[in-house]
Amino acid sequence: MLRLCEAAGLDGADSAAYARTVLTALGPVAERPLDLPPPDDSFLSDDHTPVEFSLSFVPNAEPTLRVLLEPGCGAGSLAENGRTGLRVVREMARRWGFSTRRLDELEDLFFPPDPRGPLALWCALELLPGGVPRVKVYLNPAASGQERSADTVREALHRLGHRQAFTALPEGDRHLFFALDLGDWEEPRVKVYLAHADLSAAEAAGLSRVDGGTGQAEIAGFFRTTAGHDRGPGTDTVSDHPRLDRRPVQSCHAFTETTTGSPSGFTLYIPVRDYAPHDGEALDRAVAVLRRYGVDPAPLVRSLSAVTSRRPQDGVGLIAYLGLAHQQGRPPRVTAYISSEAYEVRPPLVVPSPRTEAAVGHGAPGPS
Repeated sequence: MLRLCEAAGLDGADSAAYARTVLTALGPVAERPLDLPPPDDSFLSDDHTPVEFSLSFVPNAEPTLRVLLEPGCGAGSLAENGRTGLRVVREMARRWGFSTRRLDELEDLFFPPDPRGPLALWCALELLPGGVPRVKVYLNPAASGQERSADTVREALHRLGHRQAFTALPEGDRHLFFALDLGDWEEPRVKVYLAHADLSAAEAAGLSRVDGGTGQAEIAGFFRTTAGHDRGPGTDTVSDHPRLDRRPVQSCHAFTETTTGSPSGFTLYIPVRDYAPHDGEALDRAVAVLRRYGVDPAPLVRSLSAVTSRRPQDGVGLIAYLGLAHQQGRPPRVTAYISSEAYEVRPPLVVPSPRTEAAVGHGAPGPS
């Protein structure tokens, strides 16, 4: 993490403070020797490391480093995991002087006595100069059962004043996360994440519900480049392409105002690790996307070296997702999600070419 902070342009004092914050938030798990197996089957990463990093890029600026962590990792139960997560977030609120009111209003929805699902609470820290991060929490819509996840999301939006927001969401295969910005945000967001299985570029292009937002061709172009479906010049129009039929694509719909019910932000996330043979190819695709948006890719390249000494070609999963975000009134943002690989490096994949997939149909699902 210290090396990543340096790659993102943070000074030594801020880097050390943020490292201590993460160690404190993880609690006893931070002291667990890595020659032991993961403390539990954390859903946060492929190898169950309870930490994931990401770098967010916009033109003409240093990247913003973010760390996603599971404070309750290693708890004896999912209920205890959630209680630990809530305690850690409230300790952060006292330390940095922000309110948890919106989270408190939803506690009964997302933290039932006998919770279900793959997670209870994740916390993301956006690491800014000055040593005080922006804080986000991610909650599980299926805490009371997958069959009730849509009702849980609808009720959570309603409680927070977004009474028309649920009907603005596109169709998805399941509700993945319900997220809140806490603390010092210019426009605090409520975000709903959806999973989309077996998706094509044309279908991805139609997921955004942002008024006057990004064009469908831009979304489809990002989809094809990240998925490895580019066919050279002249492919920036929405057309049919092979589907991503292994790990689902994710979409995020951000709400900041409660009057219209329309989202103000949209993000598309491609799980590049399941559609590239190795991280060398995933990095090439990330570089192509960054250059398309006028961003210097050098900090991303340096960041991979900060995380691991292995060659990108020797594994897959170091770059887990690539995301393209559009928020009204702001430039497009590209985010690369970087795995810690503390416990395991996934070997390179054998990934059919787009031409082969188009010819033979859907392949077997990859790891999830």
